[in-house]
Amino acid sequence: METYEQKWDLDRIFDGGSQSKELHNYVDDLEEKMANLHWLVQRFTHPKNPEQTEELSELVIHMQDVVKRMHEFGAFISCLSAQDVEDKQAQKWVAKRTEIAAKYSNIQIEFEQKLIKIDVNIWKPLLKEAELSKVAFNLDERREKAKDKLVLDQEAIINNLAVDGYHAWGQMYDTIVGKIKIPFEGQELSVGQASNKLSDSNRKVRKGVFEKWQKAWEKDADLFTETLNHLSGFRLQTYNHRGWDNSLKEPLAYNRMSEKTLNMMWDTITKYKKYYKSFLNEKAGWLGLEKLSIYDVNAPLGNSEQKMNFSEGAHFIIKHFEKFSPLMAQFTKKAFENRWIEAEDRPGKRPGGFCTSFPHSKETRIFMTYSGTLSNVATLAHELGHAYHQHVMNDLPILNQGYAMNVAETASTFAEMIVADAAVKNAKDPHEKLALLEDKIQRSVAFFMNIHSRYLFEIRFYNERKSGTVSTERLNELMIEAQEEAYQDALDEYDPTFWASKLHFHITDVPFYNFPYTFGYLFSLGIYAKAVEEGPEFEEKYIALLQDTGVMNVEDLAKKHLEVNLEEADFWEDALKLCVADVEEFLELSAKLRKKG
Repeated sequence: METYEQKWDLDRIFDGGSQSKELHNYVDDLEEKMANLHWLVQRFTHPKNPEQTEELSELVIHMQDVVKRMHEFGAFISCLSAQDVEDKQAQKWVAKRTEIAAKYSNIQIEFEQKLIKIDVNIWKPLLKEAELSKVAFNLDERREKAKDKLVLDQEAIINNLAVDGYHAWGQMYDTIVGKIKIPFEGQELSVGQASNKLSDSNRKVRKGVFEKWQKAWEKDADLFTETLNHLSGFRLQTYNHRGWDNSLKEPLAYNRMSEKTLNMMWDTITKYKKYYKSFLNEKAGWLGLEKLSIYDVNAPLGNSEQKMNFSEGAHFIIKHFEKFSPLMAQFTKKAFENRWIEAEDRPGKRPGGFCTSFPHSKETRIFMTYSGTLSNVATLAHELGHAYHQHVMNDLPILNQGYAMNVAETASTFAEMIVADAAVKNAKDPHEKLALLEDKIQRSVAFFMNIHSRYLFEIRFYNERKSGTVSTERLNELMIEAQEEAYQDALDEYDPTFWASKLHFHITDVPFYNFPYTFGYLFSLGIYAKAVEEGPEFEEKYIALLQDTGVMNVEDLAKKHLEVNLEEADFWEDALKLCVADVEEFLELSAKLRKKG
């Protein structure tokens, strides 16, 4: 069996890490190209007839080159800052990236303000020109969104102030988290290492780490209260000046979905939560508990403690991807062979996992901390799903590669599902099967309960934040209330500081960084059902769906490729029934095994 390394190769992108001369030269070139783009935008005058396309076409070509280079630079900096939180030069590059992003954002605002001035009778025919027609959806979307914003000078001020205001608070959070050490059994664990131990098979370990975990977050809770209040306050002030009264307006627009779709999804999930409450109660029995605590939810059952080293996990993933998509399997093998994955379990790394893409190099990189659990294997498959999504879009115009987070999570969850399903079906021993079913169902618990609690917390927090800052004590209360509701009171202890420890609440990319995961999970179930039904023939259709994710809203995407209406309950009902089938199988198998003693 081929052995794969657990440390990624970043030198293929820019040799020398954060001290790279190549990187310095690349950024200098990027800034020069951005200055040229700004000049093109400034001299651009809106066309007087549909035939005047040359100036706009040239501008779009230059814009796409700048975007591609910005993404390349930004992705590299994400990798540097994640692999070593003590890398001071990488932190400086993070600040530089924010500065460049603000400059680009101002150029975009000026460009979009000029698009608004183009008469609609000229605009529609204009988009039919050869070069512009390729990115017509993106240009039209920009024009419509710009109508909702402030005038150029005011939007520019917001962007400029965001560098040392809004984004700086997000960077402050990352800096504080990078310094947190959690003492346990004579070791100083990073946040990422401690997080992995919260799913240990030994309850004493889980409870011990959780208690230390709580103390660590409580110690800096007032600092995290500051970061969260100022991040949300900046957003709300911006919304207020734009005349937006709905905190969901930005995330819904970002995810290209309607509020009706979002509400229908959560309403349908809530109807089916009783099955997951039964599952959690049954799991408590297997763990010898009357009721689970929050740190028991991810505990493995029996044989699910089975381990796979990194290479074994890689081969398992490739093998099962092959059955659904030979092209995805080939791509995945290439990712392992070329060292695109950073998985080493070591201190000094940022917690969590991500996949980032390098559009200039047409490569991706995956970051995680791998300790050999089946959950780690599933996470690795999840991130490889993201990577494959980007891979099939590499040859599209860069402006058409901007797919939203909810559909991004579709590809990743589809990949994760293939691996989880394979693990269950391959199980020979009934106890092992029960453990693997439990691991698979945990994903549903995460998407339907954990993430629902994040959503409920954030909705309520933003409503209270409109009236002023929210105290640490109140944040803890809101978090507990949201968890109790989302988990249907199935647990006897919750995580009051989850709002502090969950990075997603402090990210500045987009607010409400939670519901897209649940959407992606359920949407991917519809895709998975079609893949199972059609076999290898589905691969071509799957690629076509992924390639449309950057040029459609989700309702249109679902209608075109799955022939379903996301604003109605039927799709969500069908998807949830597929999930519940796993719970029913678990409960039935559990009853048989208990009867046997």
